[in-house]
Amino acid sequence: MSQTAPVLTIDGPGGAGKGTISRMIAERLGWHLLDSGALYRLTALAALRKEVALDDVERLTRQAQRLDVVFAVEDGAMRILLEGDDVTRAIRREEVGNAASQVAALPPVREALLQRQRDFRQAPGLVADGRDMGTVVFTDAPLKIYLTASAEERAQRRLRQLREAGEDARLATLLEEIQARDARDMQRAVAPLKPAEDAVELDTTQLDIPEVVERIETLLAERGLT
Repeated sequence: MSQTAPVLTIDGPGGAGKGTISRMIAERLGWHLLDSGALYRLTALAALRKEVALDDVERLTRQAQRLDVVFAVEDGAMRILLEGDDVTRAIRREEVGNAASQVAALPPVREALLQRQRDFRQAPGLVADGRDMGTVVFTDAPLKIYLTASAEERAQRRLRQLREAGEDARLATLLEEIQARDARDMQRAVAPLKPAEDAVELDTTQLDIPEVVERIETLLAERGLT
C-alpha cells in the first residue's frame, strides 16, 4: 500500500453521518474522497437492474470487477454515474441499501472491490468513508474515526432525508430495517462492522454536523495532518 498519501478513515453504521462528514472534511482539506459504500451500492444496483440474483456470487463478482463508474464533483456536490447514467439518488434507495448489505457479505465481491478502493489513495490525501476502511482497506491510516449514533436517531435522520426528497416512509419500518442491517453488518464472517482497535469513537446522537467536523479537524491537527 502506498505510503505517499495520508488517509483519514471514517467508518460506522448507516445514518451515523459518515457521508456528510466525509464530504465536508475532504472539501476543506482539498483531499480526495472515497465513498466505499457507493461501490457496493453500485454493484447492488447494477445487479437489480440486470436481474442478477443477490446470491449469484460468480456473476456478482464479475460485475464488481467491470463496474463502469464515474465520481464527478460539480458545484460542491457529488454526482455518481453508472454506465453513463446519473444514479446519485437511485443508489440511496432503501431497496438498494439492503441489497448492498447482502452483496458486501460475499468475500469474492469484497476482494474484487478491495484494490479499486486502495487505488483512490493519492496525494495530497484521502478521506475514506465506509464500514471497514480502518479495519481492512487502510489499516495503516494515521487517523481512524468510528462514527455511531443510536438506531432511533439514525432512523429519524433517514426519515427526514426521505421526506425532504418527497418520498413516503414510516419511522417504525426504517428503524426495523436499520436494526436488521446493523445485525447483518456486525455478524458477517468477512470484515464485520466494528471499530478498528486504534480508532477514535464518536457518538453523534447528540452532536450536530459542525461539532463532529470540528472534533475531527482537531484530531487531524494533533496528528500533524493539516
